[in-house]
Amino acid sequence: MVALRGGGPSSIRAALIPLLLLWAAGAAIRIPILDVPPVLPLIRAALHMSETQVGLLSGLPLGMFALAAVPGSLLVARFGAVRTLLVGLLITAVASTARSIVPDVLTLYAATLVMGFGISVVQPALPPLVRDWLPTRIGLGTAVTTNGYLIGSTLTTGLMLPLIMPLMGQSWRLGLAVWNIPIAIAVLLVWWLAPPEHAPAPGVAAADRKWMPDWKSPLVWLLGLTLGANTSVFFGLNAFLPERLHEIGRADLISPALFWLNGLQLLSSFVLLLVADRLQRSVWSYLLFGPLAIVGMLGIMFADGYWIVVAASLVGVGLAVTFVVVLAQPPVLCPADQVHHVAAGMFAIGYTIGIVLPVVSGALWDLTGISRMAFVPFLVMLVVLAAAGAMLMRHPRLSDA
Repeated sequence: MVALRGGGPSSIRAALIPLLLLWAAGAAIRIPILDVPPVLPLIRAALHMSETQVGLLSGLPLGMFALAAVPGSLLVARFGAVRTLLVGLLITAVASTARSIVPDVLTLYAATLVMGFGISVVQPALPPLVRDWLPTRIGLGTAVTTNGYLIGSTLTTGLMLPLIMPLMGQSWRLGLAVWNIPIAIAVLLVWWLAPPEHAPAPGVAAADRKWMPDWKSPLVWLLGLTLGANTSVFFGLNAFLPERLHEIGRADLISPALFWLNGLQLLSSFVLLLVADRLQRSVWSYLLFGPLAIVGMLGIMFADGYWIVVAASLVGVGLAVTFVVVLAQPPVLCPADQVHHVAAGMFAIGYTIGIVLPVVSGALWDLTGISRMAFVPFLVMLVVLAAAGAMLMRHPRLSDA
């Protein structure tokens, strides 16, 4: 058991290593998702892609996240969370590297699907490792993982065009290849430094460990609905906010709005490192930050000028806090041998919602011709986020099977 207080240098080192590995894994599975968007125009031109093909490329990782979450749970049950994490990161690194050498669109799709599978395998492995490595600091472990997500996202999108591409002679292939270096580093760190997992309960063989989520469990659906409400708004807003600003003649606000939407998420993640353990079962984390995001979404829909940037910032803060809290719930609420399959069910349901909702938003815009209508589903999902999250905070802990 790891503690962050007391003890000598060896106990401090034992506490910091799991946090380092969780942070590195979080960054490694976000980098390959967000290294493509900045250079997408170059990829589209080089591979002669249509806009429909571009849209499919953007949606493939999320689709795989939903489909492969349960197989990831199977791997955790059979081989353990550490081995699953290592294999998932290795698959991600190899497939991500393959994207930089693909000759055509079909092989790009294939590499992206394999990469998405690797990331999907990693995701259900992380909550049980947080519980196993940091049983008394689950909130902190989850916050550190989320900080890795956001640092990986911010550095990738922020540095690709102004720094990496000039250094790589404006080659999108070399640009993508560079971002495989931190993924490879994460693989090596896990290989060398990962603490051993605690042994399963006596008499429970690896082949007998449950891996399929209980689809009748209210907790699985409550977790999935809460995560899905959060992620669908996050990905959908990043897609539709620039279009909305362009449509109302404020294209000059696209960059600052996206910067503050995502940047304040990153800032919030650093604050959460200090208070995450206090928030992990706190109802007000949803009753306060859920409505804060609702106010921000209303501002995006009805405000004008720089108030839209302020509104986007409010949504960013609300989504950051509620995202960290929901990710902490499987290891907080479940016994050790149930965390992986409950988390897998959460990811499968959540990312399915994340795929469907932006499609509904786009359809509403197309049918009505009114850009504001695209944000109505996001507003509804933020209400769901606040309500489902508050219910989740009141859900009792599961007993050992």
